[in-house]
Amino acid sequence: MSADRPNLFDGTMIRAETLDHPGGALDGLVVADFSRILAGPYMTMLLADLGATVIKVESPAGDETRQWGPPWDDGISTYYKSINRNKKSVVLDLRRDEDRSLARELARRADVLVENLRPGTMARYGLGYEDVALDNPDVVYCSISGFGSQPGGAHLPGYDLLGQAISGLMSVTGEPDGRPLKVGVAVVDVLCGLHACVGVLAALDARKTTGRGQLVEVDLLSSALSALVNQASGFLLAGATPRAAGNAHPSVAPYETFAVADGAIAIAVGSDRQFSVLCSVLDLGPLDEDPAYATNAARVANRPALVGQIEKRLATLDRREALALLEAAGVPSGPVNTMDEAFAFAESIGLEPVWTSGGDDYVRAPFRLSGTPPEVRTPAPALDSSGEEIREWLRSPTAVNARRERSQQR
Repeated sequence: MSADRPNLFDGTMIRAETLDHPGGALDGLVVADFSRILAGPYMTMLLADLGATVIKVESPAGDETRQWGPPWDDGISTYYKSINRNKKSVVLDLRRDEDRSLARELARRADVLVENLRPGTMARYGLGYEDVALDNPDVVYCSISGFGSQPGGAHLPGYDLLGQAISGLMSVTGEPDGRPLKVGVAVVDVLCGLHACVGVLAALDARKTTGRGQLVEVDLLSSALSALVNQASGFLLAGATPRAAGNAHPSVAPYETFAVADGAIAIAVGSDRQFSVLCSVLDLGPLDEDPAYATNAARVANRPALVGQIEKRLATLDRREALALLEAAGVPSGPVNTMDEAFAFAESIGLEPVWTSGGDDYVRAPFRLSGTPPEVRTPAPALDSSGEEIREWLRSPTAVNARRERSQQR
């Protein structure tokens, strides 16, 4: 640790305004992060980006994602690096009495505790919500699971693939006559992490009024069902069981990808007016006046014929030509990009999608705050890189309980 940089674990939890960067929105918040793999670490990374001090508690083997490769960056899993920046790592073996005692002390000092171990595991170590809240009544305790804490689902393993399969998400993903497919990233884990973040921030806000914390429970299945939005609502309200439709939208047309001479583009026509403009710019004649296509409902009913006519015209254009015509006319459209093209496009429109720290590149946090902006301060930590520092802080008999001191100041 640099001599001119205050020790965040000296018992006073010095606020970020005293450091060499502006204070974050969650500056001074202490997060005990007992989570692993993706949903929990993604959520706690967002809290860390916003200024919270996140202490990542790992077993001696470390977070499983440390070994999830390829790809690797200097021998370190890029998967692990993607969701663990701005954190401090400490190894605590909960099977050992001394480490379990330190873990309980960390829970006592934390504003937020996050865990996604198998339901019941934390309680076996005296770290369940009821145990922690006895000594730390204003803790916001976030428990993330695969299928909830009730007996019927608590025993089920919480992996994203299972969440996508069991929730029905895979049944609406892929080609109509193909096998069910998962989304190309662990989207249910990410959504669950986002939902957990919302729940924790809401509980922290409520604590300002009630003076007490609470238990926040989030699970993969509920997150996936919520994220199915219109597909789930169509089933609940109209009894319609959705099926995979490739890249087409079940309720809007034309709203999908289309082949062009050298690849594919996406066209998202959301109104009859936009459809009229599309017909005009692509020289499709009075297609918008044909009763078979004049309204969105008609276009959905006659989608195959409509798509055929549009693609016949687009086959004469390359991607650049097609997008130039559509964009000039104001028709919502865009290229189907590869990853490098996606980052280049975001950069070209001024979004600054990449953070760089310590020689590593990270995807920038997706939110911008004008007064307390998120930032990357440190790269993803090596295993137990702050272990000595944190264990010393937890063992110190004179250490100030910073959480309670801040509560009294509020």
